[in-house]
Amino acid sequence: MENLEEAEVGSLKFPCTNCGAFLVYKPGTEHLSCEYCGADNEIPKSDEVIEEFDYLAALDEQSGSVAMLTEQFVKCDSCGATSTVSGALNSTSCAYCAAPLIIANAVMESIIEPRSLLPFKLTKDQGKDEFKKWVAKMWFAPNALKKASLSMDGLKGMYIPYWTYDSLTYTNYVGERGIHYYVTETYTANENGRSVTKTRQVRKTRWYPVSGMVMVNFDDVMVSATGSLPRKYVDELEPWDLENLVPFDKSYLSGFNAEKYQVSLKDGFEVAKEVMDGPIRASIRNHIGGDEQRILSTRTNYTAITFKHLLCPVYTSAYRYKEKLYRFLINARTGEVQGERPYSAVKIALAILAVLIVIAGIWYWYAQSNP
Repeated sequence: MENLEEAEVGSLKFPCTNCGAFLVYKPGTEHLSCEYCGADNEIPKSDEVIEEFDYLAALDEQSGSVAMLTEQFVKCDSCGATSTVSGALNSTSCAYCAAPLIIANAVMESIIEPRSLLPFKLTKDQGKDEFKKWVAKMWFAPNALKKASLSMDGLKGMYIPYWTYDSLTYTNYVGERGIHYYVTETYTANENGRSVTKTRQVRKTRWYPVSGMVMVNFDDVMVSATGSLPRKYVDELEPWDLENLVPFDKSYLSGFNAEKYQVSLKDGFEVAKEVMDGPIRASIRNHIGGDEQRILSTRTNYTAITFKHLLCPVYTSAYRYKEKLYRFLINARTGEVQGERPYSAVKIALAILAVLIVIAGIWYWYAQSNP
């Protein structure tokens, strides 16, 4: 039973109230399920409000403003991912790169406790179906990849960590406002062998110095806190339906692993600043007005900064093709698939050959038709 096997690898074990066997969270529901007797054990609903915490206070480790969680983690020597384990097994494999993990090397660590999460919505079978659809759309995919998509034995459920940040920003800027105007230009053209003089309107831009301040409010700027996966693929898994967040409950983790954040709270905010920069600059351009805008310098003050630490569900798989590792991610809420992909050199060569044969056939037909 694949889910039960994962429950043993995960950091949590919940006994069935009916038969005592281990329970696992059943995606898309609000209960834990027993795969031995079929009993469902309801996860109690929480009235806890999902709150945000003061960022600056949290950076002060002595403030005690955020709750800490102590868990047993094992680090992958291959990709660096650090995930939860139970210590019940001697070894398992990394969900991100399939490298072996030695449970004996696990250590207890304290991290900022996640206070909310998005539960798994898609089952593993549904995740496999989404992956198959993704592979089927690939041009020049190796047959080995297509065969791998039929089994996907290495597909694992994983909660990946995120930070979200709120901030009220004030940005002082110096720039230039461009106003278009038109001048009449005379030029010479040749018409019917004669040189004629004509005029045309030419657009020019007059620039004026400007300065000012804009205020932009940001809510839930998401930053992936995993350092083991390519950020461009993780970002493409968005959007996440944060309106369906539930208060953190370890019951939702039963049967799944959870990754420890590798991007710190402070470093995550630096990434969030990069995300905020685009909307801030757009606001500045709107504030400058005119027909064109130049932004020469900016200085942003970030105030009222708050954050959340939350977990989002993905199915992951690693695939090796010609000694290179390719990783795939499936948003376990929406079915969005992202990842690296190999190309079959043989299929590409055959496609090129086929095109050349068609071109040669067309040339031969044309030559025969026009002796």
